[in-house]
Amino acid sequence: MSSSRDRLEIEFVEDPAVDLLRVLFDYRELLPADVSRLRESTTDVLLTRRLETQLQALNPWIDQDGIRRAIAAIARVSAIDLIDANEKVHTALTYGITLPHTDANGRRQDRSVRYFDFETVEKNRFEFARQVTIKGPRQEIIPDIIVYVNGIPLVVIECKSPGLSDPIGDALRQFRRYEGRDEFQGLGAPRLFEVSQISLALARDVAKSGTTMTPTRFWADWRDPYPLSSDALASRLGRTPTPQDTLLAGMLAPENLLDLVRNFIIFETIDGKRIKKIARYQQYVAVGRTIERIRTASRPDKRGGVIHHTQGSGKSLTMVFLAIKLRRLPEAENPRLVIVTDRTELDGQITGQFQRAGFPNPAQAESGEHLRELLSGGAGTTVLTTVHKFQSAVPKRTDVISDSPNIFVMVDEAHRTQYGALAARMRAGLPNATMIAFTGTPIDKKDRATRRVFGDYIHRYLIHQAVKDEATVPIYYEMRDARMRVHGVELESAIRRAFPELSDEEIQKLKRGTRLQEKVAGAEERVRMICQDILQHYRETIEPNGFKAQIVTVSRDVAVTYVETLRDLGAPECAVIMSTANNDSARLQRHHHSKREREDLIARFKRQNDPLKFLVVCDMLLTGFDAPIEQVLYLDAPLREHTLLQAIARVNRTADGKKYGLVVDYWGDNQRISEALEMFSEDDGVLSAMRPASEKYQLLESRHRAAMRLFDNVDRNDEEACVLLLEPEDVRARFELDFQRFAEAFDMVLPDPKALEEPYLADLKWLSRIRATARRTFSDERFDARPYGAKVGELITSHLQSEGVEQLLQPTDILDPAFLRSVAELHSDEAKAARIEHAIRHEIHVHRDENPTAYSSLWEELEELISRRRTDRVSAASQLARLEEMATRSAELRSDAGGIRLSGTSGAILPLIEFRPDLDADTRREIASSIATDLEAMTQVIDWHMKEDVQRQMRRKIKEHLRAAQSDFQAMEASTAKIMDVARARFAK
Repeated sequence: MSSSRDRLEIEFVEDPAVDLLRVLFDYRELLPADVSRLRESTTDVLLTRRLETQLQALNPWIDQDGIRRAIAAIARVSAIDLIDANEKVHTALTYGITLPHTDANGRRQDRSVRYFDFETVEKNRFEFARQVTIKGPRQEIIPDIIVYVNGIPLVVIECKSPGLSDPIGDALRQFRRYEGRDEFQGLGAPRLFEVSQISLALARDVAKSGTTMTPTRFWADWRDPYPLSSDALASRLGRTPTPQDTLLAGMLAPENLLDLVRNFIIFETIDGKRIKKIARYQQYVAVGRTIERIRTASRPDKRGGVIHHTQGSGKSLTMVFLAIKLRRLPEAENPRLVIVTDRTELDGQITGQFQRAGFPNPAQAESGEHLRELLSGGAGTTVLTTVHKFQSAVPKRTDVISDSPNIFVMVDEAHRTQYGALAARMRAGLPNATMIAFTGTPIDKKDRATRRVFGDYIHRYLIHQAVKDEATVPIYYEMRDARMRVHGVELESAIRRAFPELSDEEIQKLKRGTRLQEKVAGAEERVRMICQDILQHYRETIEPNGFKAQIVTVSRDVAVTYVETLRDLGAPECAVIMSTANNDSARLQRHHHSKREREDLIARFKRQNDPLKFLVVCDMLLTGFDAPIEQVLYLDAPLREHTLLQAIARVNRTADGKKYGLVVDYWGDNQRISEALEMFSEDDGVLSAMRPASEKYQLLESRHRAAMRLFDNVDRNDEEACVLLLEPEDVRARFELDFQRFAEAFDMVLPDPKALEEPYLADLKWLSRIRATARRTFSDERFDARPYGAKVGELITSHLQSEGVEQLLQPTDILDPAFLRSVAELHSDEAKAARIEHAIRHEIHVHRDENPTAYSSLWEELEELISRRRTDRVSAASQLARLEEMATRSAELRSDAGGIRLSGTSGAILPLIEFRPDLDADTRREIASSIATDLEAMTQVIDWHMKEDVQRQMRRKIKEHLRAAQSDFQAMEASTAKIMDVARARFAK
């Protein structure tokens, strides 16, 4: 190091660091003479004379022999390696040690020896020394600063000149030498790091924290001086804080330092190797603010809240740290802790996290009865469970498990099932518990309950912060189009030849019931084309860096097709991970795995040198799957919002050599990405959209009364008589509307346990039973499209032709402003015009079709599906000029209706009606508008498109209007069918 750089290191880094410790936090500086006086030799890492004094002060009963034993317990540790020794010392420092003691009466008893007073921080001695020489087995080391508490070196600080090209890299290399590891094996003075707990690398404009044996990529920034605010820190410093100032204030404020050592350090065994972890700043701040809220809340139900930490930033560990802190919180009175997830695999994951962290005696509930037994036990228990077990644990609202206020419930991924009847049962069983929600994805604008149920945000740590802190890697998004076209004879003719026994109406139902989108996605030619593209991309881009891939498909059948195709193409080893069922087809059962086999496959996938390179999934491993080895996710499924955010976050974990994660989207439709990213809005509008609870209760009561009124004059125990009341079609339609409105009001109140009060839940179940019986009794036998699905899939495959894969969007960081602008264009006027143009072009095409039957061609529907997907992609990737061009063409097409212009639903219906030639333009517009008005009113019925009785009423209404327009029965039937298709396209959301 040159003299100028040495001067810069001292002047800009080391001096400001010690000034901050001394001025802000009253640390006392030890001069070299002080250090020599307080320790016996340069081989000692403890200031033994200071420690002797403090042990006597903190443990007045201790004698000299006890002091010697207490010092030896942390100075001379028998261990297999450095981490083992450090863990033993950490346990002694945080829990104390037990020593025999003989009192004045000669009675022997065991007493606990404290090294620190964690409750009264002022009783401890906080000191630091510069340039202390520590002699190791073969060489000396001289750390820039050592922070001592009660003579124990808790923090080692290495300072580097900000003028160096890589000051932090140089500092971390120095720490490796100090610890005597990696390329410095056998050197250094590892005994210092048997005792020290925190390591800091400072260079003024950049500062990182770590702990014993921390790998380079896990050294982290500390960007919050909590509990000080940044403004308060600036005021106390008299200048703008540097990153170094923020880290020192956040970690070495006396209360924070002891808190970190005691509550925010854990040891885990991962892949057979013991590692040490210390909290990142977002975890520390989140736990601290949660404790603040618990302590200061005006009443018990205000103690909870929401912690939103983005995927991959250590949310599970935050739960562990909070649990550790709650255990020691006097106000919590030795609490019972309940950790709740909504999925079995997450339950296992979090249970494993608690067990690996050495959390004492976490119990995993095996059943509802077992859950009730665990929660009914004494204080101090920790229970891990899925929310579903509350179904049997709390069969009735009055079945309270415990009304104790010292129960703390931590709910993982709280935006999902926590708002249904299961969560209401959880709340009914634990009425006075504190509920703390954890979520890895934002609370979106439509989320009706998260903050109402749990309280306001406690802490947020967003995706851009995690990327900036290098807690996660940036995610790049790339869109590709698997172009497919229909060719050959008309598909509908082929369908009719294949199934001559089906009526026209059943053909229409077959169209709706065979899941066309999934059939197209799973077409063998399309999957083969995508697999070829995936393999080329993987071999050129991902495999050379040693990383692995996950493929997400639309269904289990398609997942199997992918795996079989990849194997046929000679891909690296791959496996499908999916849920299983006893009645699965033989083809699916060939790919079934037991739970242990799935766990083995996942473990193999996570190992870098294992040949298993691809996992293919559809409904598993989309959440809670932590595999840093995964760099790319090939997406061929219509995931949305929370599920999409959680899926793409599979690739954001950090790993050596991993600079980014990549999502390659073959499904397209950038609007899904747009909707997901919009959820990151700071102002989510949730609070302003909330109804008061009293209003929701009133709504539930009134809608319940409306739904039950029909049965006032009949014996409800006579269900046959109740069903007969629903025989008239108009009565059934009214009952259906009342039932749906009652069910909606019930859902709005959940998870408030009031929804479980009598008679709401019991009556909802009874009405559901009457409704189902009436449907079976009075409706036409439902057409089941499932037996025809395989054959339809074969016909679709035979009529599809591959045109290759085209890259529509280059890999772009999803947080890049340019990408966000392109996504925002999806909602511009031009993009809307492009969609209108596309829809009208197809409707006109349908109108000109030569087929006079009552149904649109299956060929056209399939072609429209593929074209729409491609159009969505192109509009997402194109420029404004292209959108304006499409809007102009849309306007031209809309005007091509014989001079008769209408917009909206009326405009879509008008060209589908075959009018008598003598009808004038005004009459034609009036008929189309009347039909549109009636349809819009009738489609207010919830799930109307799934209710044959409602659709029958709609067809009857359409025909009433059409009789004024035409006399030909066949034409009227055809127009009715086409208008119903328009209604489904526009209103079946």
